[in-house]
Amino acid sequence: MKAGERARWSVNVTVHGVGTPPRPVDDDEARVWISVDQLEALLDTAVGREDVVITFDDGNRSDLELGLPRLLDRGLTARFYVCAGLLGEPGRLDEADVRELRDAGMVIGSHGWSHRDWRTLDWGTPEAVDVESELVHAPRRLAEVIGVPVTEVAVPFGSYDRRVLHALHGSFATRVYTSDGGWARHGTWLQPRTSIHADDGPDWPHRVMVERPTLMRRARGRTLGLAKRLRG
Repeated sequence: MKAGERARWSVNVTVHGVGTPPRPVDDDEARVWISVDQLEALLDTAVGREDVVITFDDGNRSDLELGLPRLLDRGLTARFYVCAGLLGEPGRLDEADVRELRDAGMVIGSHGWSHRDWRTLDWGTPEAVDVESELVHAPRRLAEVIGVPVTEVAVPFGSYDRRVLHALHGSFATRVYTSDGGWARHGTWLQPRTSIHADDGPDWPHRVMVERPTLMRRARGRTLGLAKRLRG
């Protein structure tokens, strides 16, 4: 990819858990817990790349114990999207951990209150309790923890529709990250990301973070995103 093209596009990658899960997890969650070697290969590929954005979802304690030191060793920063209602639960970040990430220069964002699929919330009224908890109370709680406004969000499970986006447009969110995959146009409000999985091979960093998606892959990604934005 040429320098001018990279200035217009970025690739957002997502890490969920690193190492061995500290609590029982179902098969779907186990798929996104990666090895330390996988994390290091991802980070090594990101060094010197201003067009790569590294994100961590779910607020697992491995973010701090395994992710942070390896980021700092390479002079990298990342964005950590935390479930405010799960702070302090076994195997997850607590308030002091989140402040430590912030103090190390990392960005803290919201991943909702309790890691729920936002499409399944009670959307009967804008003031519905679940909607308030996930989209309003969660970022406010995180802002109380770190002492600065929380203005970014990562959508749990990458599950959204027009109702979710409408609510986010009217909320705190200055940037919204999804899990749609592919490269993102720099600076846009809705940003697709690509998650790394436990069964991804050693070519994953180069394939996702270096190779430019083909026209077919980009068209497929745009079609998927449009379908999600219109449904609901």
